[in-house]
Amino acid sequence: MIAQKRDQMSMKAQKIAVTGKGGSGKTAITAIMTGLLAGEGKRRILAIDADSSVSLSYALGIDVRRTVSEIRRDVIEDPEARREIESRHIRDAMAEIVEAGKGFDLLTMGRPEGPGCFCGTNELLRYGIDSLSKQYDITLIDCEAGPEQVNRRVVNGVDFLIIVTDTSTRGMHAARAINEVIQRDMKSTKTGLVINKSRGTDQTITQMADEAGLEILGSVPDDDNLAEYDSLGKPIIDLPKTSFSIVAVQEMLQMIFS
Repeated sequence: MIAQKRDQMSMKAQKIAVTGKGGSGKTAITAIMTGLLAGEGKRRILAIDADSSVSLSYALGIDVRRTVSEIRRDVIEDPEARREIESRHIRDAMAEIVEAGKGFDLLTMGRPEGPGCFCGTNELLRYGIDSLSKQYDITLIDCEAGPEQVNRRVVNGVDFLIIVTDTSTRGMHAARAINEVIQRDMKSTKTGLVINKSRGTDQTITQMADEAGLEILGSVPDDDNLAEYDSLGKPIIDLPKTSFSIVAVQEMLQMIFS
């Protein structure tokens, strides 16, 4: 179904970013989307871990050998590495740290280069997203929690931005703050709210979303399978296809690509 609908789209590469409050489940949703789209085997998929917690690689079952942060550190600290990178296109250096998964590739931002400082790495990551995403049909970005990367235009030019909230009002306050930045600076970007860990009693969250002008893309039920995989450290991408979270994200993808 998703593949059929996407075949009707233009060949323009699609970029989807996932953001929200920390702990809301955005990494799990990004991983599930990556697995579903990669499983079709019809498009080139790039997943980008833009979160300094470096969680997406574990959710996807990939060992990361090198990150964007490490490239930047080498450029600053190692004159030989700087000369090597300057002698060719930075896109090529970024492409070399992309890890191959099952039907997708992964680029990882990594951890900050200094206390409280992530500006330089975000700049380099933005360039990596802009240059590398052109080589893929779909790019999925697991963003840093909160509105910071939206503010800094790290995800500038995304086609669809998913804002994830759990069932807490704190999650919705974060979602509202992110949406305000999008409406101010990224008006051409489509957005959708995802209510994660839903138990079917989301009236307060739904009302807050309506008041904020946030369209609800879908909800992901509390999933025992997902909780078990998380607790055991098993890759989320390997969840059984019948899992509640897999089915819910599949429906969301159908809406995004319809």
